[in-house]
Amino acid sequence: MKLRSLIILLLSGIIFQPLVAQVTLGDIEIDYNNPKEYEIGGITISGVKYLDANVLIMLSGLTVGERINVPGEKITTAIKKLWDQGLFEDIRITVTNVIGNQIFLDIYLRERPRLSKFSFSGIKKSDADNIRDKIRLVKGDYVTDNLIIKTKNIIQDYFENKGFLNAEVDVVLKRDSATANQVSMVINIAKNGRVKIQRINVNGNEHLTKEQISGAFKDTKEMAVFNPMDGLDLVIWQSVKAALHIDFVEIASIIQQHTFEKVKIRIFKASKFIPDDYEEDKINLISKYNSLGYRDAQIIADTVTHNDDNTINVNIWVNEGPKYYVRKITWVGNSKYNDVFLSRFLKVKPGDVYDKAALDAALSYDPNGGDLRSLYMDDGYLFFDVNPVEVRVENDSIDLEIRMHEGSQATVNKVTIKGNTKTNDHVALREIQTRPGQLFSRDRLIRSQRQLAQLQYFDAEKLQPNVVPHPEDGTVDIEYIVEETSADQIELSGGWGYGRIIGTLGLSFNNFSLRNIFNFKMWRPIPAGDGQKLSLRVQTYGKGYFSYSFSFTEPWLGGKKPLALSLSYVHSKYTNGLNKSDSLYGYFKIDGISVGLGTQLKWPDDYFSLYNSFNYYRYNTKNYSAIFTFGGGNGAYNALSYGVTLTRNSVDNPIFPRAGSEMAITLELTPPYSLFRSGNIDYDTMPYNERYKWVEYYKIKFKGSWYIPLIGKLVMTPRVQIGYLGAYNNSLGVTPFERFYLGGDGLTGYNNMDGRELIGMRGYANNSLTPGYPSSIGGTVYTKNTLEFRYPISLNPSATIYALAFLEAGNDWLRWKDVNPFNLYRSVGMGIRVFLPMFGLLGLDWGYGLDQVPGVPGASGSQFHFSINSSID
Repeated sequence: MKLRSLIILLLSGIIFQPLVAQVTLGDIEIDYNNPKEYEIGGITISGVKYLDANVLIMLSGLTVGERINVPGEKITTAIKKLWDQGLFEDIRITVTNVIGNQIFLDIYLRERPRLSKFSFSGIKKSDADNIRDKIRLVKGDYVTDNLIIKTKNIIQDYFENKGFLNAEVDVVLKRDSATANQVSMVINIAKNGRVKIQRINVNGNEHLTKEQISGAFKDTKEMAVFNPMDGLDLVIWQSVKAALHIDFVEIASIIQQHTFEKVKIRIFKASKFIPDDYEEDKINLISKYNSLGYRDAQIIADTVTHNDDNTINVNIWVNEGPKYYVRKITWVGNSKYNDVFLSRFLKVKPGDVYDKAALDAALSYDPNGGDLRSLYMDDGYLFFDVNPVEVRVENDSIDLEIRMHEGSQATVNKVTIKGNTKTNDHVALREIQTRPGQLFSRDRLIRSQRQLAQLQYFDAEKLQPNVVPHPEDGTVDIEYIVEETSADQIELSGGWGYGRIIGTLGLSFNNFSLRNIFNFKMWRPIPAGDGQKLSLRVQTYGKGYFSYSFSFTEPWLGGKKPLALSLSYVHSKYTNGLNKSDSLYGYFKIDGISVGLGTQLKWPDDYFSLYNSFNYYRYNTKNYSAIFTFGGGNGAYNALSYGVTLTRNSVDNPIFPRAGSEMAITLELTPPYSLFRSGNIDYDTMPYNERYKWVEYYKIKFKGSWYIPLIGKLVMTPRVQIGYLGAYNNSLGVTPFERFYLGGDGLTGYNNMDGRELIGMRGYANNSLTPGYPSSIGGTVYTKNTLEFRYPISLNPSATIYALAFLEAGNDWLRWKDVNPFNLYRSVGMGIRVFLPMFGLLGLDWGYGLDQVPGVPGASGSQFHFSINSSID
């Protein structure tokens, strides 16, 4: 049969249109019943511009010199192989010549278009940026049907995980006129509103309250409702009937049920339906049943139905099963402790509701401590294992057999640290409490993690111990894996006070190395890695005010024990701005030096530490009474004091604590100079520079903070502060130095030159709660109470961010007899904290003072506060 232009479609299974894959034969006689064998004499590639011809021939599987049947499977297979590459939208194999038994072929390929650019329509920039990272489209990608489908699916999944279940995605391709064989892609997105959950119905439930069901669903929440008047007449009628029977419990139940149904306020969790979260919450629901003893509870069916108002109803059918109780507990495999001790130690007792999760926590890991595994592992039993077995289930009772394998005690062999690129090994290892030769202890392992985190040299979120047991010889190697983070800080700030702007520059090197200060090879960019702290601070305002300070701390004096030596010096000078030659020229200078020694204690526990310090400050004044409202504008005043501080710190993370507490009680006192003087002295007529030449006082302060995890990452933080400044001699009275000033941001600066303590309190102007403000001499007694709720936005060590809401109450009194703990100024508000390693903890708060300050209009009400390194806390 002679054909001039015979086109045989070889890929009839390909469904994409108008894409074509075919073979064209020239003037060749073909007998389909008897295919003719040819030798391939040559292969050419046509139609492509950007792909290598030799590579394409290789991909086809055809080779010159190969013998093939025409028509035959070889050509069909060649086209299929090229098609599978996904690069072409048209494939044709043409016979260009036949010489004898040799056949010459041309493979025509039309490339699919490449992507020149893509853009989004219908969404905001933040969503576009997030989607761009997920779809990973790159200029030059081949635009295939699979690419388009994949892109649509990723975008729809993205919005589905944000609660937009009805999001629509349309991809439009446009030929790029500027570049051949390229297309631009416009991705049109219609979010169509977030789908909220109108009702969650749990059918078959008999024993869980609606509050318990709502609590079990952590992320799948019903939409907010505020209809307190809806059905109120029925509530009143039912309450009246219950009142006639004097059933106050029923009345409370009626009101509670109405409130739960008609008033639903969402603060931390918006109502949205996310399929993955819903599946997790179904597991949470069963876990809630299990915790109440319903061991066999299961979900037998669930549906999601759509409403016309873009809301959905979630319907779940459960089979609760019977409620089980623990009837008997027996122990198997224990030799170190007897059955009586273990039964007394275990938190689960016969007669308790059977809760498998609570049993596992009591046996293996209780975050609050006191589990059986900790009891053994803290005594070296690293290979300890425990397995509770239900040996009998009868009616509603379960008999448990606790099967234990104690194993042998493990000894710590090697302790190493990995990942410390800046901090020297000995600095990290000296904080670690798991030492070679000790019995393994899980408690010491956890404490070591905490100690490393407290250094603030490493990312606390990524700090992980790698425990490598060696059962063959009863030893264990421990490797602490850390990731360095910046510890040094720079302070650049401005403040306002006494009608002037104050500029501050401070540098804090918190991982300094004094021994390498002359070894310039170790400067990175300063000598670092030995865990010492060096701080330099300069503050100035033109020629009117200048201050500088220096401090150095060696936390391990001698290198063997945590004995911290601290040295500091401060110099400040404030003038009235006149020339020195002017007879009215005045100044106020302060020079101070402090030497401190601190150590970690072993009793009552090793969370305690004790810090002792000797401090000397000399105040020199000339023609300067602006600071001293008591009138001491000329003379020299000396303050020599001894301070001792007892602290206990058990927080789990120094930047964003989620557990533990911080407490400190401080006593600072000077010698009682006035008691050494003889004779009757009239202090009222004595010049101020004689009366206070040697400042005397004693000061007692207490600060306490507790960190309590609530729901998820939400943390509640109650805080208490109390301070008292007292006098030895009633005739002399309380010193005008070292007083308490309450209110505002608590930022210190030149205005605390008389040793005053600035205590921040949000919602009120700076120092406005000080008695007699603004010309006050300062208070001698103060209290400040705070309740704060914190929620982390980012726990990244390079930028830790958390939001907070607070309630505060406090006051400052001139004398002890004025103290009234029920007369407190109150405030509420919110804020945000950002920890940047280079700048420390920065804060911005908005507070609203709820109480008017007598004689100080505008001191309360709406106030914004900026804080540095917890100055406001």
